[in-house]
Amino acid sequence: MKLSNTELIEQTIQFVRETLRGAEGGHDWFHTERVFKNALFIAKDEPKADPLVVGLGALLHDIADSKFHGGDESIGPELAGTFLRDLQVSEKVIEHVISIIENISFKGGNFDQKFRSLELDIIQDADRLDAIGAIGIARCFNYGGFKNRPLYDPAIPPNLNMNKEEYKNSVNPTINHFYEKLLLLKDRMNTKTGKSMAAERHTFMKSFLAQFYAEWEGKR
Repeated sequence: MKLSNTELIEQTIQFVRETLRGAEGGHDWFHTERVFKNALFIAKDEPKADPLVVGLGALLHDIADSKFHGGDESIGPELAGTFLRDLQVSEKVIEHVISIIENISFKGGNFDQKFRSLELDIIQDADRLDAIGAIGIARCFNYGGFKNRPLYDPAIPPNLNMNKEEYKNSVNPTINHFYEKLLLLKDRMNTKTGKSMAAERHTFMKSFLAQFYAEWEGKR
């Protein structure tokens, strides 16, 4: 018996929640849940978007992040495809979701995205929103701690010209990541709603950095 769209989303939520149990705090179920909610919010202003693709794509976008699988970018799309086929989702929707998973990541920002769709634009914005602002700052330092990176080293400047492999293998201090990714995202949002939400979070990050440097220098 074919499942309704609501049932498909409910089954996917259960699958993702279980699969990401015990994941690193910045890439766990709660991250996925926030991206899912952000995507639904942005999609309200994008009536041409397919709500099923938006929902499934947001829920499965980080099902097997390559950072935690030896850099293997094929695991996530394969896992998502197998799961969706087991639920008898249409092949058209499955291929769309897989393309979203394959193309959503920032990857240093210096690469040609090979796939575009309104649904990807929405989910990409939703994912990027969770990388900036208060939660973005918390996630950034959580991952830096997870990788045992220094908070900041004035002698190591940010590298703004990394290719995909350099970005993936970077061990730069956590503060550098603000300049190598987080502060760049405001101007790389796709949707009107995403751009509006990103502007406020961007301002918050700039205020945080100003406070950070003042405290680092013992001025506050």
